[in-house]
Amino acid sequence: MTGAAVRVRGLIKQYGDVHALRGIDLDIGMGEVLGILGPNGAGKSTIVEISEGYRQ
Repeated sequence: MTGAAVRVRGLIKQYGDVHALRGIDLDIGMGEVLGILGPNGAGKSTIVEISEGYRQ
């Protein structure tokens, strides 16, 4: 498999002075399955929603 189905570079999200995400880089290849794990408030949903276009 070549190339990435999803490529994210330098993803940042702030809510006022609070940094929800700081410089996230992510490559997901064709046919790959990704799981995002972490505690509540870690930014998992934010990463997915921004990547899907639901959130700026």
